[in-house]
Amino acid sequence: MLEFVLTVLVLELTPGPNMAYLATLTLDRGRRAGLLATAGVAAGLSVHAVVAAFGLGVLISQFPLVYQALRWTGVAYLLYLAWETWQSNAGERPELAVPATSLFWRGFFSNVFNPKSILFFVSVVPGFIQYDPQYGSGDAGLLAQAARLGAIYIAIATAIHASIVLLASRLRSMLESGHHQKPVRQVLAVALVLVTAWIVWSTRRA
Repeated sequence: MLEFVLTVLVLELTPGPNMAYLATLTLDRGRRAGLLATAGVAAGLSVHAVVAAFGLGVLISQFPLVYQALRWTGVAYLLYLAWETWQSNAGERPELAVPATSLFWRGFFSNVFNPKSILFFVSVVPGFIQYDPQYGSGDAGLLAQAARLGAIYIAIATAIHASIVLLASRLRSMLESGHHQKPVRQVLAVALVLVTAWIVWSTRRA
């Protein structure tokens, strides 16, 4: 179990789309927006955990076209979020204009199509599922193990994501002056594009 926890920590502390998006959103729209998106990301992780628990991850791994469709949908969505950040109007208060449900669903979809998370549940989680007398044998025992690993992953990831949001919200107060807002948003948008390019490279399959 310790090995799994360390693996999750390394994965989540490595720069990726969730980290980049949550930091960008918080710096641009505030802590409330970031925390709502964090809840959405956690819900997206739950989808991946359920998919892996019921063995659908094997289906994704066996059919490359399914994986590639999810991967490129995620890339397109991240680029859309980068474009939206670049276009954001400094004269408005976006955190008040965007409904809470919209912020939640943006976080949800940014993770459901996150190739980094998909790869983890398809390639890494199965390696930690094995026969354990505590759970017994058979599908029920394997499902219990997968559920436990998924819950641990979601708890660790959510704690890290919330910490990123809180840190970004502190930095935001230093960047709120009008003449700083536009260049800061543009830098964040470019950073999100660079992270997306890195994701495209690191999640490619031969």
